Amino acid sequence: MAIPEFQEFILPLLKFAGDGRDHTIAEARDALSATLSIDAKDRQELLPSGTQTRFDNRVTWARTYLTKAVLLTRLGRGAFKITERGQSVLHNPPSRIDKKFLRRFPEFAKFADDWKSNPTNLTHPPAPAAVDEVADDRTPLETLEASYKRIRSALATDILEQLAKATPKFFEQVVIDLLLAMGYGGSRADAAQIVGKSGDEGIDGTINEDRLGLDVVYVQAKRWNGPVSRPTVQSFAGSLEGQRARKGVFITTSQFTSDARAYVLQIEKKIVLIDGAQLAQLMIDYHIGVSTTATYEVNRLDLDYFEEDD
Repeated sequence: MAIPEFQEFILPLLKFAGDGRDHTIAEARDALSATLSIDAKDRQELLPSGTQTRFDNRVTWARTYLTKAVLLTRLGRGAFKITERGQSVLHNPPSRIDKKFLRRFPEFAKFADDWKSNPTNLTHPPAPAAVDEVADDRTPLETLEASYKRIRSALATDILEQLAKATPKFFEQVVIDLLLAMGYGGSRADAAQIVGKSGDEGIDGTINEDRLGLDVVYVQAKRWNGPVSRPTVQSFAGSLEGQRARKGVFITTSQFTSDARAYVLQIEKKIVLIDGAQLAQLMIDYHIGVSTTATYEVNRLDLDYFEEDD
C-alpha cells in the first residue's frame, strides 16, 4: 500500500494525542503506521534527497501544522501533547483536517501568510511556495525537493542540447574534465596525454583509476544520436584486452539498448555504461559546465540546545 497523501496524517495524529498524555514523535510514527495501514517497506521509502523517509517527513510536518494551529503544543526532548483547542476540535471532529481547515485558526493563518510574503524567512522551514500553494499530497519539504528535481531535469536537458551542438574537441574536453572531477587521471596534463583521441565524435583510450595509477580504466565516449547497441558494447568489451584494462566506462550522449545493458551484466569484466541522461546528471553533480545561482539551507530544530539544566 502506498503512503497516503500528507494531509491524511493530520487528523489521525491529533486523535492519537487525544488521550491528553505526553507523546514522542517516535510513538506517533508507530501509531500512525498502524492507523494508516502502512507496512514496514513503505515506511522505508526515502525522499529523493535520501536524507529522510517520506513517512517520517509527513508525520513530522503533520505535527508542525497542528502545532502552528495551537492544536498541539511542543514539550521538551521532541515530545508533544494536545491543547484545549485540540480537544475542542476532537469533540466534533471533521472528516479531514487540511490546510483550509487549519486556516480558521489565526496562528496558522499568520504562519501561512508570513511564509507567503517571505518564503526564505529562517524562522520557518524554507519552501518555494506558500503553505496554501503546497500540493495536498506533499509536505513543504517534499514540494521543495520536487521543485529541485524539475529544475535539475530542465538543466540536464539544456546540457545535452549544448553537447549536441559542441565540437568533437570540446566534447573530449568535457569528458576529461568530468573524469578528473570524479578523481580519475591525476592531473589535467596526465589525463590529456593518456586519453587518446579517436576523431569519430568522441574519445577512446585509457585513464588512471586513481592518482597513483594502480589500475587503468578503458574509456570510450561517443557523441552519438542513435542508440548504442549490444554489438558496439561487445566490441568495446573485447578492446579491454588490447588496452590491458579490466574495467571500462562507455559514455554516450544518446542511450543504450536493453540488450547492451543486459550484456554487461553477464560478462566477467566490469563495464559501466553512462548514457546521455546520466552524463548530464554527473556534470551537474561535479559542477562541469554549470554554476550555482542560489543555495538554500534546510535546517531542523535542535531540541537539545533548548534543554535547560535544572
